[in-house]
Amino acid sequence: MLLELKRVQVPPGQHIILRDITWQEFEQILTDLGEHRAARIAYKDQFLEIMTPLAEHEDNKEIVSDLIKVLLEELNIEFRCLGSTTFRKETSQGLEPDQCFYIENEAKIRGKSRIDLSIDPPPDLALEIDITSRTYPDIYAALGVPELWRFERNTLQINVLIDGHYQSISDSQIFAGWNLIQVIPQFLADSKVEGRTTILRKFRRWVQQQRS
Repeated sequence: MLLELKRVQVPPGQHIILRDITWQEFEQILTDLGEHRAARIAYKDQFLEIMTPLAEHEDNKEIVSDLIKVLLEELNIEFRCLGSTTFRKETSQGLEPDQCFYIENEAKIRGKSRIDLSIDPPPDLALEIDITSRTYPDIYAALGVPELWRFERNTLQINVLIDGHYQSISDSQIFAGWNLIQVIPQFLADSKVEGRTTILRKFRRWVQQQRS
């Protein structure tokens, strides 16, 4: 099965779903695929999805991630951005976010080369760009990620984990009072016209003005 998997080509924007994949097979597939790859994975209840993102997906992810980084830097908050790290829960679920941030718990994972959710906290914030992939909020909930951002059709949805389930809210608990549900989509849209560097510089100035 692993030999056949190596031969599978997933075109950008497409995905494949494999059924009846045991946890042991899932771990072996991760090893077989390697860390340096474009594909993303999600695993739950013996179903494995392998997806390859489109350029638009990756571009949006990078711009939104950069905006978050600028905000954290301007607020003088230590953070770690771990990208599409594979996170696993016990022996039943696992996924790779489009992007993730350790913020409140940054000091607890600082300097670590591997994250083990049996002893380490989950990311404080996960980002999903729903263009070519499906978000799995139930997996994120099982992993215990406190805040999940979903970006779809130029709309940012902010979800917080309450009693094991996500609820959509209008203001981030991590960045309370910044109205990011409106601001982030606007700066992302402007970046398509004005360019990345220009927009990041404008966003940094905007953050500084809000703080003055």
